[in-house]
Amino acid sequence: MPIYTRFGDKGKTALHTGKTVSKGSVRVEAYGNLDELNSFLGVVLSQIKDKKIKQELLEIQNDLFEIGASLAGPGEKKYQKLAQKLKVRVMEFEKEIDTLTQKLPKLKNFILPGGKTGSLLHYARTIARRAERRTVILAEKEKVLKEVLVYLNRLSDLLFMFARIINHREKQTEIIWSPKP
Repeated sequence: MPIYTRFGDKGKTALHTGKTVSKGSVRVEAYGNLDELNSFLGVVLSQIKDKKIKQELLEIQNDLFEIGASLAGPGEKKYQKLAQKLKVRVMEFEKEIDTLTQKLPKLKNFILPGGKTGSLLHYARTIARRAERRTVILAEKEKVLKEVLVYLNRLSDLLFMFARIINHREKQTEIIWSPKP
């Protein structure tokens, strides 16, 4: 089976429902950003040595595929199991964020993204924030599981904490942002 179908050659794509939409639609933009984040997490995974964080990132990649499918095949009733799963995942994220917070120096200022592996996680965080913004725009126009928005918001927090803990373990100094007059 060839990878190309020629269906999208005129800037159109089909959602899981079969409905044809523009590749520039808000919905396609939202799940496209999730795809980009998922791909970039693959880059991060190629550099991460911490087994626990690596396993969590793999689980997040799977979550992102499920969330992307829910955006590509709208129908809230169809994704109620996903909604419940995302509620659990958000609680897991919050527990992990709290645990990591206790292990790190208290943050009193904004920090600049940095560190060899930490900067990759900071970049993943910014992609997650963009994916969240695009999904919010979609949710303002069409039905989106509210749990998706909560998940994406908490995911970027978790990626921030992963960047901080990796930098801490790799003895990378956090650079405090200081605005210049």
